[in-house]
Amino acid sequence: MHIETRGHGPSLILLHGWAMHSGLFEPLVARLAGRFTLHFVDLPGHGHARNDDRALEPAALGRELAARLPGAVWLGWSLGGMVALRAALDHPGQVRGLVMVASSPRFVQGRDWPHGVRPSLFREFGDALGRDFRGTLDGFLALEALGSPEATRELRGLRAQAFERGEPAPHVLQEGLRLLEQVDMRDELGRLRVPSLWLSGRRDRLVPPAAMTAAARLAPGAHSVRIDNAGHAPFLGAPDRVAAEVAAFIGALDLPAGLAP
Repeated sequence: MHIETRGHGPSLILLHGWAMHSGLFEPLVARLAGRFTLHFVDLPGHGHARNDDRALEPAALGRELAARLPGAVWLGWSLGGMVALRAALDHPGQVRGLVMVASSPRFVQGRDWPHGVRPSLFREFGDALGRDFRGTLDGFLALEALGSPEATRELRGLRAQAFERGEPAPHVLQEGLRLLEQVDMRDELGRLRVPSLWLSGRRDRLVPPAAMTAAARLAPGAHSVRIDNAGHAPFLGAPDRVAAEVAAFIGALDLPAGLAP
């Protein structure tokens, strides 16, 4: 995995979503790097780690990052939230707090979980990748931007940035889609031992805000925030609000001596 570190202060690890890379978090740099040390991670098969051919396995990736990086608050967007949540459950001594951004413990609908997309969506994306790789990725970008009050501008920005570090590896995209379809960590939220903030965009068409609210109810001491003027990537549509919520969350944590803001 590729890790880039910027800023100074308490550590914040940022994990990107499916088919993306950590450069998408650039709007948060100017807003947070003056107060926090930001560790931007490109997951295997993505961005600068495109040639890392390891499996996209949340437990293994969380274990490695917990060993490589200092104790920190972890922020996971969409698929990246699976890794962040897994690390918080498995390594609470290293994860000081958890910020889930448009990332649910279960992404697909079920009889007892209406807060997701239809189960066939990710399989359809997987099938389409083999027929039209770039076109399918562009369709996913459009779905991410859909619902944002400035969807056209946001989609233009996503298209400009998504492949600036090269295209993601095809095999890891298929692995990521299987994770999005199959992973369900709801039953484990009750044993989450670190403070958590669940940030959602009110217009998100991939992870409904209700999913974030419902997940926060399952985790002890969790707090959910819905951002009105945002879609699936709220740090693009409402970066000031996201940065303010993250900074306030970290500022309220009882961090060990030497790590407090």
